[in-house]
Amino acid sequence: MNFTNICDLVFNKAINDYHLKDDVDFPINNPYETGSIENRLYLKCWIDTVQWHLEDIIRNPKIDPMEALQLKRRIDSSNQDRTDLVEQIDSYFLREYSGVKPLEDATINTESPAWATDRLSILYLKIYHMREQVERNDADEKHIEKCRMKLDVLLEQKKDLSTAIDQLLDDISSGKKYMKVYRQMKMYNDPSTNPVLYNMDKK
Repeated sequence: MNFTNICDLVFNKAINDYHLKDDVDFPINNPYETGSIENRLYLKCWIDTVQWHLEDIIRNPKIDPMEALQLKRRIDSSNQDRTDLVEQIDSYFLREYSGVKPLEDATINTESPAWATDRLSILYLKIYHMREQVERNDADEKHIEKCRMKLDVLLEQKKDLSTAIDQLLDDISSGKKYMKVYRQMKMYNDPSTNPVLYNMDKK
């Protein structure tokens, strides 16, 4: 089974499981074995799904400002969790292909396999929610047709991105490409590099 076939099964399960309750506070129940790539992919997509709905909620023009601030901080924390998961998935790939010797003319890719997988997870969410729009009973035909056209594009994009990810992994496994992972350095989350934070005690 190709890696993106696994993604297809896991991402769809995570998204469908979330929507059984459709509640951003509902606790995750990850069905996959701890330490498995499926476990990490499920958690990654669950985080993305919860954050998708947090982004919807915070855009309510009538939201209480204090609630919006709390949501913004929750979204920031979620983004950090998302980044951490991507790095864990890249670590999996680094271990998986650690024994592969790159060919002399091997090239590097513009993004790592995990960051491409991150985009795929988001794409599954776009497809799920665009399909919801297509199936609405309370929207006019113009809206539905517009969303149907967008859904077609998203489905084509999913096919292309899935193919590209599998091709990248094939190239890495055969030595045609090599992995080089740069860890994210989000300075605003670090009290030692965010000047607003490290200057607070000086005021």
